[in-house]
Amino acid sequence: MRSPNCWRSALTKDAPFSEDWRQGGFGIYIHWPFCAAKCPYCDFNSHVSRSIDQAAWKTAYLSELRRYAAETSGRTVTSVFFGGGTPSLMNPDTVAAVIAEIKTLWPVANDLEITLEANPGSVEAGRFIAYRDGGVSRISMGIQALNDEDLRRLGRIHSTSEALAAFDIARNTFERVSFDLIYARQNQSLSDWEAELNQALTLSIDHLSLYQLTVEDGTAFGDRYALGKLRGLPDEDLGADMFDLTQDVCGAAGMPAYEVSNHARDSAQSRHNLIYWRYGDYLGIGPGAHGRLTLGGARNATICFSNPIRWLDEVASNSAEQSRETLTRDDEATEFLLMGLRLREGIDVTRYAALAGKPLDAGAVAHLANIGMITTTSGTLTVTDQGFRVLNSVISELLTA
Repeated sequence: MRSPNCWRSALTKDAPFSEDWRQGGFGIYIHWPFCAAKCPYCDFNSHVSRSIDQAAWKTAYLSELRRYAAETSGRTVTSVFFGGGTPSLMNPDTVAAVIAEIKTLWPVANDLEITLEANPGSVEAGRFIAYRDGGVSRISMGIQALNDEDLRRLGRIHSTSEALAAFDIARNTFERVSFDLIYARQNQSLSDWEAELNQALTLSIDHLSLYQLTVEDGTAFGDRYALGKLRGLPDEDLGADMFDLTQDVCGAAGMPAYEVSNHARDSAQSRHNLIYWRYGDYLGIGPGAHGRLTLGGARNATICFSNPIRWLDEVASNSAEQSRETLTRDDEATEFLLMGLRLREGIDVTRYAALAGKPLDAGAVAHLANIGMITTTSGTLTVTDQGFRVLNSVISELLTA
């Protein structure tokens, strides 16, 4: 079987510019905007609501699927992702109805991946069995920390014991399970993170998403940080050491990074996220959801209305898209570079040149290669371990040259 880069190179040579999206595939993202509580670090479009009309949401999702199907008839869906928010608060029959409708409206891949995000506080065995029976094949669980004090600081509503119990239910119900951890937390030492990471790797999992804590504007953490009240965050050097430790420990355990923050065993990579990073097309359905959709040879960026009530009202009026903007070739080339260089497999430079209408700047490529930030082999540009530590700077130099 050919490697992904060989596969992509062959497509670049044979496919016209207008069909570039095929090199990443076609997926569907469903955004569920509700959570039981709002975490202080979260900048996602999530809301706390005492009352949710599940029937109305099911009707709206099905309506949007049918609208998009009219534009994308015949495409093969390779992945579906229920994100949020907390999709494990969705009624299982809503999830099952969405999956069944997708299979009715589009051809689907034989190995179709259907992921549902879950938080430990919303997990119980019967509900997970119902999700599995409805077609979900993979669970991504937001655990975030494996000690109670840090869970409290992160605003999580579950305890460590509840998280481990929920994860045990998940791995006994689904063949593929991932979970998220956040590191570089307040007052966390390098040895603390190493012990926690080793504990995570003992849980018989096939995928880990490991994110360094970032303080975002507009969040509770952002407000505290601006007031000087978010104390104990690691300095830049400790954060870099934690990143390096993560690569070493996970690699030694057979779960190397295939993307900056994602680690997996062989063949256990998130197929849906690979659509993003390989710059395919994806439908974004739900409040605040973003999509990329190629129609008539032009790739469009779609954004849905973010307010849940507004989104429902707009669906009833025909379309919940707040905007649909045709991207320029420069836009596409920039996005391809931003997404593709996050992957260990790198990017096909011929594909970049086809999108941009010009190759990457030879001087910038040579400079970055000379200082050990990138390598170029057989038409593939990859970022080195050293380069991943300063990835934003590497990308910036390639884009501004």
